[in-house]
Amino acid sequence: MASSLTATKGRAGAYVAVAVLALIWGYTWVVIKLATADASPYVVAGGRMVIATAILFAVVAATGRSLRPTPLVPTIVLGLLQTTGWTLLQTLAVAQGGAGKAAVLGYTMPFWVALLAWPFLDERITRGRWFALALAAAGLVLVVAPLNAGSATADALAVGAGLSWGASAVWAKRLRARYDVELLSLTAWQLLWGSIPLAVIMLVTPGHIHWTASFIGAMAFISVGGAALGWVLWMFILSRLPAGVAGIASLATPVVGVLSAAIQLHEIPSVTELAGIVLIVTALIVNARPAAPELEIVARNASAPTRI
Repeated sequence: MASSLTATKGRAGAYVAVAVLALIWGYTWVVIKLATADASPYVVAGGRMVIATAILFAVVAATGRSLRPTPLVPTIVLGLLQTTGWTLLQTLAVAQGGAGKAAVLGYTMPFWVALLAWPFLDERITRGRWFALALAAAGLVLVVAPLNAGSATADALAVGAGLSWGASAVWAKRLRARYDVELLSLTAWQLLWGSIPLAVIMLVTPGHIHWTASFIGAMAFISVGGAALGWVLWMFILSRLPAGVAGIASLATPVVGVLSAAIQLHEIPSVTELAGIVLIVTALIVNARPAAPELEIVARNASAPTRI
């Protein structure tokens, strides 16, 4: 009876964590926009991940996990895809375009995972996922059309961020199949290697910083909250809930991003963009349905790297 009650409380806590995480990760897109108003996107991307890396290594040490480096070259590749590529492209997309729109385009990641896992992991795409891919493709067309010089670059950067994230998920799947690595330690080390290029770009690229209260608060939120706390919450969720249920956080994140951007930044989607957003979110829901065991493993590993 006691064990059953403890398990129930654990699941209840996990559902609370899912809601909190969706709010944090969704609102992160708006806060990145606020941060890039006071500093170069290179400063925002580099500074954010350097702080997050330091915090995550402290968490690894505090929880008694090993600080021994994970396999060097595979972890560096993961860091370049997961941390360098995703963070830099995400930040540039938000700086040059709308936060809500970038959130939706960035969260096309699950569809890139499905497409990349087919040739690189030899994992078939089910009929349901083909349907989800078709919905997402139609939604993508509506969100980015009509293309114009003001939004085309930002849209391409956001889609590129999703592609980099998807590629990192497939690489993580291969890495974890070959090496026995602890997930939190792997995440900390890939953050370190991926943050080094961001720090170098930040230092060598001319950029402005206005040390306003808004900028300091924004950087604290996206590094401490969006990166470090977000990852700890995600680890807790995966330890308490099935991967398919945990995926609710990913489904809700772009919705929170769009709503937050509309409320705070007055980024109101056009009718065409809104229709595309609805299609993409619907596709995400279809894609998150329980799948065959081997595809459920892909979903777990696709979600595992920190998504901020």
